Amino acid sequence: MPVVVKNLSKSFDGKAVLSGLSFELPDSGVVAVAGRSGSGKTTLLNILMGLLPPDAGRIDGLAGRRVTAVFQENRLLESWSAMKNIRLVCPRAVTDAEIRAHLAEVGLAGEEKTVARALSGGMKRRVALVRAVIAPGDVLILDEPFKGLDEATREAAIRYVLRHASNRLILLVTHDRAEAEALGAEKTITIGGDGA
Repeated sequence: MPVVVKNLSKSFDGKAVLSGLSFELPDSGVVAVAGRSGSGKTTLLNILMGLLPPDAGRIDGLAGRRVTAVFQENRLLESWSAMKNIRLVCPRAVTDAEIRAHLAEVGLAGEEKTVARALSGGMKRRVALVRAVIAPGDVLILDEPFKGLDEATREAAIRYVLRHASNRLILLVTHDRAEAEALGAEKTITIGGDGA
């Protein structure tokens, strides 16, 4: 069942961020969300995740679907290890060996016991990515998931997402068209700064 967004609007302090936004999303595949800084991309994602209510409009087809996300901020527990941060969202059936294998795929072999505060920004980003991908879900929201990664690491992270999340609906916010193309984005939703 597709996700249908109809006439979605959201304002902050009287300023419209989203205005009458309508679109349809497929069951699976990659959809890019584009727009300049401040155009409402992250607001849209927060509404889709249920973290923010819209002022008007409706979303059909998302209820009951499990949503996982990589936010703009890594949102890791700084005093917890990489393993523990990921374990937080995993079903019991996922073994430590499986988590270590996922970390290795994104270049973090041997870092599972390192506490988040001791990891570099790019390493934290990859832990956040693994956490979102390994968690059971139907929809994967990626809000600038590869920022701060060098080219080789970004390519490894893209391959990782394709390998483990290709059966999900992936919503990708990125300022880099090449990232959207590398993930195989089939559709782009463009959001304008003064409404969409």
